[in-house]
Amino acid sequence: MPGQRSALNAQMFYGDKLRLARLVAGLSLDDLGGRVAASRQFIHQLETGAKEPTVEMREALAAALSVTSSFFSLPAGNPVREEDCHFRRLASAPRGLVAQTVARGTVLESLVDALEDQVRMPNVNFPDSGRPASPDAIERTAEYTRLHWRLGLDGPITSMMRVVENAGAVVVNFDDLTDRIDALSISRRRPIIVRSMAKNAGSRLRFDLAHEAAHIIMHQGIVTGDSATEAEAHRFAGAFLIPRAAFAREFPRGRRTLDWNALFQMKLRWKVSVRAIVRRALDLGIIDAAQYRTANIQLVKTGQSKIEKYDENITLEEPELLNAAINWITNRDIISIHQTITSVGITPELLANITGQRIPLLPEKIALLSLSKN
Repeated sequence: MPGQRSALNAQMFYGDKLRLARLVAGLSLDDLGGRVAASRQFIHQLETGAKEPTVEMREALAAALSVTSSFFSLPAGNPVREEDCHFRRLASAPRGLVAQTVARGTVLESLVDALEDQVRMPNVNFPDSGRPASPDAIERTAEYTRLHWRLGLDGPITSMMRVVENAGAVVVNFDDLTDRIDALSISRRRPIIVRSMAKNAGSRLRFDLAHEAAHIIMHQGIVTGDSATEAEAHRFAGAFLIPRAAFAREFPRGRRTLDWNALFQMKLRWKVSVRAIVRRALDLGIIDAAQYRTANIQLVKTGQSKIEKYDENITLEEPELLNAAINWITNRDIISIHQTITSVGITPELLANITGQRIPLLPEKIALLSLSKN
């Protein structure tokens, strides 16, 4: 009977889901044990399936981890794996933060799947080029991708955020992770791109989005984060943002010194940092290594190694796709959005933590809060 099956499922407890929720929260076994008055060993036994919690312990675990009790009753399914993720500077990323990011990606993917039951999202349309064999192949892959997305090869991209979201990627920010892990992407059925709020320059955020798109397009099934794959993604990002023919036409040439005023004009037109423009000039053989080094020294001397002149003139592009989906469901029926997140087993608090989106309380919750204040 359906009712009996539902009751049986509610009693199930999957230890791997407890571990997932613990990793999402960034807690150690000791940390979680301290929150629910249990030993580290007992929490480990719950996660491995050696023991099952009482109803009271189950509720305490759910409250400590900002999930619902039913979260533990839902099978893990197809969790995100570390090899699905393209971390910038993987070798130096703390292992705990890597595990936490992978876990959040798993929960976020489950949320997106639930949202797609109610909202139509763009079809995933990232070409799969395979790993290019040469710098010229990277240039051609970037040009092909622009043409595939009908962006042309002669002008600046208006919004890099809309480009990747229109291609079906979900862009999100994990505020408490990305200052230490930097940008990353997760190659799944619907790609996820995590951007860094630590970078407050619009041109650098655009470059990061192009860099992560490169991993999704060129590095499916390849472990990234080493110098070779990072260099390939950087080359793609530069080529995608300013195709080589247009770059060669517009790059200001001088006999010995760079024309800095012209470089900053080029920055404002293409919405790409001067540092990235100078690197692109080196990659294309327009300037030599000595000129490139001199340019970088000049940027450092003038205090522009991280924040450049005119950064404030380039808009910080904000994610729209996930927020629009949540807002659409919320505005149509507030109960529906609560039912949607409950079906995934997460609370409004955890939703806000992994998406930045806060949803209104249900009327009965507002009434309870009002009574508690009185």
